Amino acid sequence: MPSSNKKRILITGAAGFLGSHLCDRFISEGYHVIAMDNLITGDLRNIEHLFPNPDFEFYHHDVTKFIHIPGELDYILHFASPASPIDYLKIPIQTLKVGAMGTHNCLGLAKAKKARILVASTSEVYGDPLVHPQTEEYWGNVNPVGPRGVYDEAKRYLESITMAYHTYHGVETRIIRIFNTYGPRMRLNDGRALPAFIGQALRGEDLTVFGDGSQTRSFCYVSDLVDGIYRLLLSDYVYPVNIGNPSEISLKDFAEEVIKLTGSDQKIVYKPLPADDPKQRKPDITKAQTILGWAPKVERAEGLKLTYEYFKNLPETEWHKQPKEFGSK
Repeated sequence: MPSSNKKRILITGAAGFLGSHLCDRFISEGYHVIAMDNLITGDLRNIEHLFPNPDFEFYHHDVTKFIHIPGELDYILHFASPASPIDYLKIPIQTLKVGAMGTHNCLGLAKAKKARILVASTSEVYGDPLVHPQTEEYWGNVNPVGPRGVYDEAKRYLESITMAYHTYHGVETRIIRIFNTYGPRMRLNDGRALPAFIGQALRGEDLTVFGDGSQTRSFCYVSDLVDGIYRLLLSDYVYPVNIGNPSEISLKDFAEEVIKLTGSDQKIVYKPLPADDPKQRKPDITKAQTILGWAPKVERAEGLKLTYEYFKNLPETEWHKQPKEFGSK
């Protein structure tokens, strides 16, 4: 039986890429973890290794509906949301609902249980930024009616309602703005640059770069991000904090790194840039460094190697899986 004196934490989106790594971290830190996911984009295989653990339990539930958790609750990590363009362009309404109604339900639960809640925001709140690198004080350049607006605005609303619950109801809240993160358990077919490039390399296809490849990204390895989340949750800071790796690289150069890593002889092919695709993305992590004592430790070369090994060892059927389709709801 689970130990009654252990801190209890609810993690929403627990079967997803980040959520599953958070489950691992908090189990290893001695918490009782309550995992919740509706499995629209999550995968039980990411957390099935935890099922035999008496300090782990799973609720198959949609957070946009009322959330009931029996017993005491110390912490909530709200990570439920589609997080890749290929997903949120297909399920725009659900994306908006999980950012709005899902966050509202999680905040209501935090208030009722007197739990501290950390919500997952994103660098997408900065849109296609006019400030570089992006500091937390920058308000962003977002097109609310563009194709990416459903995700960007859902996360901006998530931040607003979280601060409202903090100021009006006195709920203990934390807000993380997550920059591009990668590592094992990402979906090869989720449409993001890193898994897309590695998937194409594994299948022997040319690597697709959108635009001229000059747009930049900053990639943070998942263990570094999880450590930042852990530190922020246990800190006293209530305003948004950027967590990401400030090592910036153009997508063209990144594609070339993947080709070199995989030892493939593919070439890069260029396609038109999607609407509202950010031209630059680099976090200013001064706050994370000074407030949390956090900085990324895993160099991109090391993280890429670990991620490539994970993808390479998947069954070949996984390499060829098409992007997920969703029924209308």
